[in-house]
Amino acid sequence: MNMDTTKLEMFEDVGGYVEGEMNVPKSQNTTQLGQPDFNTLDEPIRDTIMRDLKAVGVKFIYVLFPKEKKALLKEWDLWGPLVLCTFMAMILQGSAAENLKDGGPEFSEFFVIVWIGSMVVTLNSKLLGGNISFFQSVCVLGYCLLPTTVALIICRIILLVEQTNLLFFLRLTVSMTGFLWATYASMIFLGDSQKPNRKLLAVYPIGLFYFIISWLVISHTNT
Repeated sequence: MNMDTTKLEMFEDVGGYVEGEMNVPKSQNTTQLGQPDFNTLDEPIRDTIMRDLKAVGVKFIYVLFPKEKKALLKEWDLWGPLVLCTFMAMILQGSAAENLKDGGPEFSEFFVIVWIGSMVVTLNSKLLGGNISFFQSVCVLGYCLLPTTVALIICRIILLVEQTNLLFFLRLTVSMTGFLWATYASMIFLGDSQKPNRKLLAVYPIGLFYFIISWLVISHTNT
């Protein structure tokens, strides 16, 4: 026993029981076992928020440049999808309120379409034998709303000027570009989760899901 690293004091009483105190130094191989070298419960709130925001931003970059297939599947979360869904619902609610004076139903309608739609697409993928978890699929579908969100912002900017047929076709082109980009990005991340002979059955619901979202973008931005 190394007396430099371990201090052992033992006292034996009349009854034969042994009492002792041992101070063992903290292992230096904790991080090598895959455990974090800090306790997140003791971490400052600011550091936690900044780390989560950075993780969400990195996932957005993966969607804009979909090359790494496993990027969104390693550490899934629903923060990004929630932010995108809320932002799009608020923008679409504003455009509907101009005509209907009440955008509440449109806000809830968009939430239902996005979340229920993504769950249905995920369930279809699982029934076809997909090898990823339910929440991983919902995470990918939600993050891949980013191109459609960008298309919505561009369409709202175009609506700031007097509308012509040319501008309508421009908005239509932007919306369809966002639709194709979102579908392509989601298939990059989810493509390997399906068997080759079932990929078409998995692609169709995904494409239909993003097409409906894109249709809401182009229809709700009409003046």
